[in-house]
Amino acid sequence: MQPRTTARVSLTALLGTPVTDAQGHLRGRLKDIAVATGPDAGKVAGLVLKTRTGLCIVPSQDVMETPAGTLELRSSGALVPLEDQGNYLYLAQDLVDRQIIDIHGRKVVRVNDVDLEWMGKGAAHLLRVAEVEIGLRGAFRRVFKGLLPRASLEKFSRKFGPSGIPWQFVDVIEVDPARRVKLRIEYERLAEMHPSDLAEILEDLAPAEREAVFTSLDEEVAAETLEEVDPKLQKALLEKLDEERIADIVEEMDPGAAADLLAELPEEQSDAILEEMEPEERQEVEELLEFDEDSAAGCMTTDFVSVGTHASVTQAVQALRAFDGDPESVTEVYLLDEKGVLRGAVSLARLVMAQPESHLAVLAEPRVLSCPADMHQNDLAEYFDKYNLHALPVVDAQGRMVGEVQADHVISFLRDKL
Repeated sequence: MQPRTTARVSLTALLGTPVTDAQGHLRGRLKDIAVATGPDAGKVAGLVLKTRTGLCIVPSQDVMETPAGTLELRSSGALVPLEDQGNYLYLAQDLVDRQIIDIHGRKVVRVNDVDLEWMGKGAAHLLRVAEVEIGLRGAFRRVFKGLLPRASLEKFSRKFGPSGIPWQFVDVIEVDPARRVKLRIEYERLAEMHPSDLAEILEDLAPAEREAVFTSLDEEVAAETLEEVDPKLQKALLEKLDEERIADIVEEMDPGAAADLLAELPEEQSDAILEEMEPEERQEVEELLEFDEDSAAGCMTTDFVSVGTHASVTQAVQALRAFDGDPESVTEVYLLDEKGVLRGAVSLARLVMAQPESHLAVLAEPRVLSCPADMHQNDLAEYFDKYNLHALPVVDAQGRMVGEVQADHVISFLRDKL
């Protein structure tokens, strides 16, 4: 008997299927399907059978489908007892009902079923995984299995439109007892996702999956994502990390956001994280921690671009290129005198239009708005609304610039008040 060519079948339909030998003797029933991980990810490595003596595993190439819809062993050898197979992903046990990330839809979905395909004669693996089913089709199969004949179940389930994710996008995060699963995402693709999208995905994941996804991010992406989630979730994401790893992430955060995060943590943990940070970053954050969180200084960032009052456009461009913070947050270059007192600001738009040799003092706005470090956030919000600001310099009692409040901080503050 030959298997049909690329005939698709669902995992739900296959589970419980009788498995016989060539003489028609029942050897067991299909309990699960083992899929390889690592370099061979996605290949069906073996079929798990429930027999009278316990669970056994049969290589996929030793099993074929019969016209009657049962499964037949191609050889009559002894079945191999199933032992702890850490290199396998078991579809029914480890994948169905698990949450995975749909990278295309930027959302978390639940696996309802798995579609497999029988391959033609001569294929190295006669059965392979095609895609995971996340829609109503898979849910219908599982609810009505046993209540309808297999053919009828498949027929009626086809009335629901397919909603699947190709198997090449599915892989384990790590092989561990939790068998946590996510879509396979090359780091470059993961890094390209907007931090807000990653934050929403983390919020929707179960704790185990959330932890596994977050720990797979590098420090820069983890920092950007951490800035987008609420304080409660921030604590949960950092819970299983050691102080050194947290310090590496906090160092990549905006100093203001880093200070807000550490202020929410227990003092003992916050101090331990600060001890692990590089001296320069630690000093910036410690200074911000001294301010009232409801003040302008409490929500400002110390990452801003400044040059001397006699600087040229060329020097301003050099300062922009050397800026270590988020380049997308920069809207102006500030002019500070030798004492650090704010003397002017030049918008990036005006900078781009100017000649390289032009002096910034000529291009600077005649009046530059600023606010004192102790200005309350309510007054700050009114300032941004009144003058339609993107950013606002924060100065101390001597007029020295100590930071910048950005519009997104004000928006977050107003949103929290609603």
